[in-house]
This record gives sequence, C-alpha cells and structure tokens, in this order.
Amino acid sequence: MTTSAWDEVATAVAAAPYPVTVLAPDSDRAAHCLRELGITTGSWLGAVIGHTGGLLVDHGWLRVLGCGTETMPAASLTVAYDVLGGVYDWTVNPAGRPTIHYFGPDALAWEDLELGYAEWLHAVLAGSLDRFYETLRWPGWQAEVGAVAADRGIHTFPPPWSKEGKDLSTVSRAVVSLAELVSVHQETARQLDGQDS
Repeated sequence: MTTSAWDEVATAVAAAPYPVTVLAPDSDRAAHCLRELGITTGSWLGAVIGHTGGLLVDHGWLRVLGCGTETMPAASLTVAYDVLGGVYDWTVNPAGRPTIHYFGPDALAWEDLELGYAEWLHAVLAGSLDRFYETLRWPGWQAEVGAVAADRGIHTFPPPWSKEGKDLSTVSRAVVSLAELVSVHQETARQLDGQDS
C-alpha cells in the first residue's frame, strides 16, 4: 500500500509565507484524474490531485491544479497557471527526467526550471514566488489578484513581453478568461517565432 504524500504537502501549505487556499476535492474527479495520469497519492502531484480541487497560492497569483473544480480544470501535463497567463507543465526534459517547465507571458518561451514536481511545489510553498515574479508584480497586486476568480486572469496592455509593457504598474489591466489569456500568449509566441529574422 502506498503512503500518501498529503501530510508533507499539507505541512508545506501550512508553513507557506503567503496565503494558500486549498480548494475542496471531488472524490470521483480525483480518482479519475489519478487513473488517467497513472499515478498515486504517494507523489506530491498525486497528493495534490487526490486531496484538493487545486491550490490558490499567494492571493491566487498561482493556481496549482488538483482534481479540478467548477472553476478550475484538473491537472494533466499542465500543473499550474499564474494570473498573468503563465503556464507550468510537467514535461520530460532531454535528459529523460520529468521536470517543471514554465511558459512566461514576459518571455513567450518555455523554460525548464530543472525541478521535479515535488521540488517545484515545495519551493513555491516555501516562498519562491516573490523572487520568481519580482519583475511581474505592481504595487497593490495582492488585493487586485485576490479578487480574481480561479478561472480568470489579468490581461495587461501593453503586454509584458513588449518593451512598453515591462512595468506592470503603468499598464492597463483587465480581468479576462484565463483560458483565453493563455491562448493569446501562446498564439503570439507562435506568430513571433514564425517571423523571419
């Protein structure tokens, strides 16, 4: 019998230096997700899927996917989104090791964070978001982000990948569908990647 890693995850959640909301799981959804992914609650990913609908970390800035809720999708290879439309995927890297990769709205490119899921989530819950998102936050973001539903994101204009959009305290910000925001960033990356140099 596999021992659940939930106690370890719950301890990290409780010790996080910023607010973490644990969304209630749906046992049928959780069982389905675990079967589809072929994992158990013995891993941190499995524990989050098996014991939560998802985690809203740091006032909801980061949405870590669990088994899903009415407003949050279930985890698949994508394990989290941030409020600006950034995406975290659990992907096998060239060395054959599954690691977390991040697609940022400021770079419009995938970056291998070189961390396994448990290492990544532990770092997130230990306070790494402050440093990781240092250039993408603005004064008062906590209240603004905290009011955004889990299935919504914040669209900025000019966008954070543009020269004019680097300082998010000076841009226009609007709440939009998170799925649409992610799609816009990824489509923009495809279009820019296809341009001739």
